[in-house]
Amino acid sequence: MDISVNRSKLTAWERVGIARQTDRPKSQDFIKELFNDFHEFAGDRLFGDDKAIIGGIGSFHGIPVTIIAESKGKSLEENLKKNFGMVSPEGYRKALRLARQAEKFNRPIITFVDTAGAYPGKGAEERGQASAIAECLYTFSDLKVPVIAVVISEGGSGGALALSVADRIVMFENAIYSILSPEGFASILWKDATRAKEASEVMKLTSFDLYEKEITDKIIAEPEGGIQKGMEDAVRELDEYLIKELKTLKAMKTEVLLEDRYNKYRRIGKFV
Repeated sequence: MDISVNRSKLTAWERVGIARQTDRPKSQDFIKELFNDFHEFAGDRLFGDDKAIIGGIGSFHGIPVTIIAESKGKSLEENLKKNFGMVSPEGYRKALRLARQAEKFNRPIITFVDTAGAYPGKGAEERGQASAIAECLYTFSDLKVPVIAVVISEGGSGGALALSVADRIVMFENAIYSILSPEGFASILWKDATRAKEASEVMKLTSFDLYEKEITDKIIAEPEGGIQKGMEDAVRELDEYLIKELKTLKAMKTEVLLEDRYNKYRRIGKFV
């Protein structure tokens, strides 16, 4: 593992605030900056099209890749269309459709994670939210192509985990990744959502915490105040990391790729 940034004096709660800022770049911004000839696909061929998932194929340094991204909006109107990045079952099934197609045509997959969690509404449950997420976990764990996940801002609960079963997990410096939101954690543990700040410190949800636990493999540095202050250097660092790791993963034999991915997740949670 490699790290190119040092832990700053920001608290976990301050990083939560930066990750949630509305002007922080979204998945669609990174797709525009990183990939050429992106062609978006729509629908899960079962129910409909979930705008909270952007998925399609593109070219990355001449390599055909599949891109699957959780997407928040940049305005209230756009966020309403995208359900504030909270994905519904048809979104996860669209991701599954694209992942299986990528495996069929031997295309690496790059996912972008940016969600507070999967949509918990009644309609989503009726249409099989839990089974759609579970199928993502099952399918991505056994894909015979390289998978790299990039956590942009928020990575919450199973909604994030569905797209982050990967060979490499990258996090931006001020991104967070956790079992649920600090507010939800505080509500469950202490029956008091106002203790979210305290919860964020206990949860170990920052990129540095997760790097130390060997859950994430790379931290992308951000300018002071967050990537919304200027994304050029961060995009360049991400671009360099992605192309290096894609070449490494593509050169691996399939059985080695799958075994390494399996072992990566078997190690998570084992501490002395």
